[in-house]
Amino acid sequence: MTDTEKTRYSDAELEEFKTLITDKIKKAMEQLELIQSSYKNDSNNGTDDTSPTFKAFDEGSEVMSKEANSQLAIRQEKFIRDLKNALVRIENKTYGVCRVTGKLINKERLKLVPHATLSIEAKNLQK
Repeated sequence: MTDTEKTRYSDAELEEFKTLITDKIKKAMEQLELIQSSYKNDSNNGTDDTSPTFKAFDEGSEVMSKEANSQLAIRQEKFIRDLKNALVRIENKTYGVCRVTGKLINKERLKLVPHATLSIEAKNLQK
């Protein structure tokens, strides 16, 4: 039976994907914690006794850094949410089915992008 004939992945295949996704969630949570801890770090880098010009520059870069970290944290949270939604689809046995075409998403694509809900075919139609 080829991928085009199957309507869903087998329970064994779903279990493989579940393990892969669970590992990715764990790693993503660890990265999110790192991002958040650097975002919450309020150290002043000892600029109290330096010139006002340098201090303003340093504070400006600190604000930019916090904004960048905030954006990274938001993206990471979305990634984790997407992965958790993929776990729900595994439980419902709908994981790996394209939400546009209804066909199975290629297994290699799911290994690279385990939270994918579109096949390459459907993704190309969006362009």
